[in-house]
Amino acid sequence: MALSALIRLMRPRQWVKNLFVFAGLLFSHAWGDTGLVMRVVAAALAFSFMASAIYVINDLADREADRRHPVKRHRPLASGAVGVPAALVLALLLTGAAAAIAAWVSATVLRLIAAYALINLAYSAGLKQVVILDVFLIAAGFMLRILAGTVGVDIAPSQWLLLTGLFLTLFLGFAKRRAEWSAAAGAAAVQRKVLAHYGPELLDHMLSVAAAGVVMSYSLYTVSADTVARHGTTNLIYTVPFVLYGIFRYIYMMHHESRGEDPASDLLFDAHILFTFACWLGVTLWLIA
Repeated sequence: MALSALIRLMRPRQWVKNLFVFAGLLFSHAWGDTGLVMRVVAAALAFSFMASAIYVINDLADREADRRHPVKRHRPLASGAVGVPAALVLALLLTGAAAAIAAWVSATVLRLIAAYALINLAYSAGLKQVVILDVFLIAAGFMLRILAGTVGVDIAPSQWLLLTGLFLTLFLGFAKRRAEWSAAAGAAAVQRKVLAHYGPELLDHMLSVAAAGVVMSYSLYTVSADTVARHGTTNLIYTVPFVLYGIFRYIYMMHHESRGEDPASDLLFDAHILFTFACWLGVTLWLIA
């Protein structure tokens, strides 16, 4: 059994989702506080390990079905590259590491990690088949990351930013379902049972609402009195076009490039998205620093 197979089983590229943990730190003006930065990094690492443990558990449960899937049959457990005993040990080690690191950060982060694990286990146990609730549970996992990087390390979160995070994660969740529906073609119910309850028109409506929510809540954050007072600038509104472009680019990718099933890969490997994020981050730091 190769080490590379164990690493693939952990899906480290999915750790990009834990950038949500850093949202509070970005807007807190506390970048010079080494202790705080270390706690936020540790919280992100704890979520990374717990997410990997959940992926291992899910792959254990789904390995027989994955063997019949044209793509998923190459996963380490489905292909036999990793055995069941090794996967169980890996899941236990990752869970223990996640809990230990979270406890070091704070009791709040430990509770958030536990809630994240319970939500994901409930999702895998059957709630992923409940239409609409399935996407809200995915979004809940992201919101727990944001809370870990704010209230978990004693950073007061902005209510507008929390709303932005909620709408953004709902947008990514419904985009994932839309891409899965398109990829499944006429076999939607076979690939993922909940897809039988969705449809392209319904998902496009939901995406429109979520995308509008992202843009409006972020825009209102940039001009709110609290934001202006906290950062000492009224110019954050000039970062809104980057958010708009990123949303529109993702919709384009979903409809014209058959992407969206794996948000982590799409966000990591699309040059337009990466450049837009870099510009947004650079301008934001320049304005609030």
